[in-house]
Amino acid sequence: MTTSPIRVALIGLSANSSSSWAAGAHLPYLLSPLGKKHYNIVALLNSSTNAAAAAREHFKLPASVKTYGDPESLAADPDIDLVVCNTRVDVHFQTIAPSMRAGKPVYVEWPLTDNVPRALELEGLSDKTAWENSVLGLQGRVDPVILKVGAVLREGRIGKVLSSDIRASANMFPRDQVPQVVEYLTQKKVGGNAITITYGHMIDSVHSVLGEFDGFQARTQIQRPEVSIVNGFPTGDVVHKTVSDVPDLLAVHGPLKGKDYVADGATLSVHFRNGAPFKGEPAFVWSVLGEKGEVRVTIPSGPHLQMGHEEDQALIKVYDFATDSVEDVQWEWQDWQKELPLRARNVGEMYERYAAWVRGGRGKIEEGREFTTVPSGMVRMREVHM
Repeated sequence: MTTSPIRVALIGLSANSSSSWAAGAHLPYLLSPLGKKHYNIVALLNSSTNAAAAAREHFKLPASVKTYGDPESLAADPDIDLVVCNTRVDVHFQTIAPSMRAGKPVYVEWPLTDNVPRALELEGLSDKTAWENSVLGLQGRVDPVILKVGAVLREGRIGKVLSSDIRASANMFPRDQVPQVVEYLTQKKVGGNAITITYGHMIDSVHSVLGEFDGFQARTQIQRPEVSIVNGFPTGDVVHKTVSDVPDLLAVHGPLKGKDYVADGATLSVHFRNGAPFKGEPAFVWSVLGEKGEVRVTIPSGPHLQMGHEEDQALIKVYDFATDSVEDVQWEWQDWQKELPLRARNVGEMYERYAAWVRGGRGKIEEGREFTTVPSGMVRMREVHM
């Protein structure tokens, strides 16, 4: 059983980026009192040693934190237990591949790589142990709203699930604008966009509750191919226009499997699009129809489940058919999570679960405390029951 802090190397902690997920979602937990009980940041990897040193100084990290500009040098460091990757998706492979070859576990944000062939190649670089000790950053599945919906269904409050439908609008940016700092979202080859990131996180969270598709049919569409690139975040003055090859609409449906409280042949139907929803409507509406009732989740801020949401903004309601009554289901963040920025709360819970698993000898931990790993022999996501 491990009791000493897990030694972490952060890839992509930047002193300059205005959209750094490492700074906004990972660092607040790692530097919190609870995070420091389990983890110790020992190294940074950036595009250069100077960039890593600048990040160390900017975030006031100890001088003992090593700085690297080369993934191979980081991989050769014996004093690192976990490599955490927060780069743009198309840089994931080249920054974590050397560590995987060296047998180091990684915590890599979703998507794993920019395409399936690279994911398969990455899988073949390391032995089984490194894969089984690595984590995919699909933290939406540990969001308290998602966990509460799962609990309601397991309790049998609406009987067996007969069907489910989702209407989601990825409303972080306007319908036809993208900030210059994330212009790559318009380029399919990069691998990071609203479909792979926002929809990917959302559908994984839903599958963690309802089970996965047992086959599906899908259609994508590019409704607005011309996109304005603006100099602000989330909006600003137009710098130039570009043509996007990334779909801004996805419709998918199929039968579900994998959960004993879901009826055979139950259908999940999803309509996902970029831009704001109909005026006055929430940007995320998820309904789960059961034999005895229906659950409805509404989140005005949208389907960005990995980023968290305010308690008074995400609502869960249960409609009981027998009594013809609707009940509000309460949920809340844990006390330690309330001390963190929203984006860091679900990420922090992933770190907590991973630390509990490591300290428990990588075997059984508290019932229900699960996280997402990159399993040997598979490139898709799966749920690990501890």
